[in-house]
Amino acid sequence: MDCFVAILASGPARKALGLLLAATTIALFLLNLRRAGERAGRLTERLSTSERTHEIQRQMLDAASRRPPNRDALAERLRDGQF
Repeated sequence: MDCFVAILASGPARKALGLLLAATTIALFLLNLRRAGERAGRLTERLSTSERTHEIQRQMLDAASRRPPNRDALAERLRDGQF
């Protein structure tokens, strides 16, 4: 055990350990950045889908607001060719 501590206490071993820790930190940071990008992409896609859905619902509500109130009004619009 004393031999292991003596090896880690030496200059080159400490430098190698520091470089290993720095490389690990950078690798973890890049992986986290990639995951964050994927998450942002999924959220963007979800927002786009939601906007499309809301636009279609608005069009449906607009069409429903212009519909004839009863059958007689519908028949009148059909006779006039305004449907």
